Amino acid sequence: MTRLVLGPFNRVEGDLEVQLEVEDGRVREARVQAPLYRGFENLLLGRDPLDALAIAPRICGICSVSQSVAAARALADAAGVQPPANGLRATNLMLACENLADHVMHFYAFFMPDFGAGDYAARPWHGQARQRFSAVAEGAPEAGLHSRAALAERTHWLELVGTLGGKWPHTGSILPGGSARPVEGAERLRLLAKVREMRAFLEGTLFGCPLEEIAALDGMRALDHWRGRATGSDLALFLDIADDTALHGLGGGPGRYLSFGAYAQPEGHAFARGVWDGQTGQLLPLHPQDVREDASCAWLAQAVGGAALHPSEGRTQPEPDKPGAYTWNKAPRLAGRVVETGAIARQLVAGQPLVRDAVARHGGVVFTRVLARLMEVARILPLMEQWLQAIDREAFHAAHPMPLQAQGAGLAEAARGALGHWVRVDGGRIANYQIVAPTSWNFSPRDAAGTPGALEMALVGAPVDEDARGRGRSVAVRHIVRSFDPCMVCTVH
Repeated sequence: MTRLVLGPFNRVEGDLEVQLEVEDGRVREARVQAPLYRGFENLLLGRDPLDALAIAPRICGICSVSQSVAAARALADAAGVQPPANGLRATNLMLACENLADHVMHFYAFFMPDFGAGDYAARPWHGQARQRFSAVAEGAPEAGLHSRAALAERTHWLELVGTLGGKWPHTGSILPGGSARPVEGAERLRLLAKVREMRAFLEGTLFGCPLEEIAALDGMRALDHWRGRATGSDLALFLDIADDTALHGLGGGPGRYLSFGAYAQPEGHAFARGVWDGQTGQLLPLHPQDVREDASCAWLAQAVGGAALHPSEGRTQPEPDKPGAYTWNKAPRLAGRVVETGAIARQLVAGQPLVRDAVARHGGVVFTRVLARLMEVARILPLMEQWLQAIDREAFHAAHPMPLQAQGAGLAEAARGALGHWVRVDGGRIANYQIVAPTSWNFSPRDAAGTPGALEMALVGAPVDEDARGRGRSVAVRHIVRSFDPCMVCTVH
């Protein structure tokens, strides 16, 4: 048996290393390492509660709206305030645009470029993959044409966030009581035109058909039928590549999926809250009080007796010389169980029939994670059009006092999955602040029982090649890691 360390990984957000035990050319055991510590939770202690709206979003520059939303919801819960409908719509528009941009860039800039690289030079589709997705190299202006187009479009899309929030990243307009910036009628029409420009790129390049046609696909049989009519689209090319490289059987996760609910409405969420059990095919209710963080394998101090703590009682105290630890990430668990989060979880919980059918057939694997992201893209943009059209002349913000003593939880969905902020206010100051990010769930280490996290499970069985000097390389490991789309800077907050 050989021990290998792969990392740092390129085309992921933040620093990541993966320690692998390899036997007979396949991963026998994996340990996922977040090698940096940042300590944002401790930066917030003793501050005015509203400082969280400025500090927490700076955890990350690519999902800062998600952090803003979770922080604002935690403070809203503590203050007992409910944003008005217009405030929810404006916030949802900013969050949806950021999430949509993340999904599109994950596909074009993080995941698909691997298929245009030399590992697949002998495959019949390699030329198309290189032309559309490869990283742009000097002397190869014909490479990565669609990836470059997606990057250019992303710039325009995020102008919408800047218009609604004043700037991006780190907008200051998302507040516990709603949005600080109202949207006037003429501006609403300009924003709607920009959203329709986004639609044109997605329909012309990614899908090759109307978004509603993709969103209406109700199973793998319908997807195969559609595929026969849309051979020029990037989704169709991905499906061909997935078949040829067996992505349907690569990177199976824990089979239980968590969503905190996406895009809050006056009642409920546009994408529902809950837990999907892949083994039984059942939707289970979410009980946030069942969240616990286990620090057994983290370079962080454990509670007395080693108990796993609810985030409302959690703490972040570095212990860099802790025996047996191998990461700065705690191990979040839901009722003691490992869960996976992300677009695949949102679409399973929300009942999207194609994603449910694909997961029933193949499980939560590389193929179904990417497919779920693309399905979510097709579903998000029509929602954005609806929210823009629904904005009226009513208020965007509800004024409220911040109590001197309070606690609250802010549950949201970032592009990568379930995001939670928990705050306790004492004497008008933040007495405790804890964050559980999506990659905290997916890239968690082992817990006190020795149960590996979602990615650690998914890597088992992946093929690994070793050279004469014992160094390892594995395109399969890269596919699995990138299918989760890690954001390690959020993980080591």
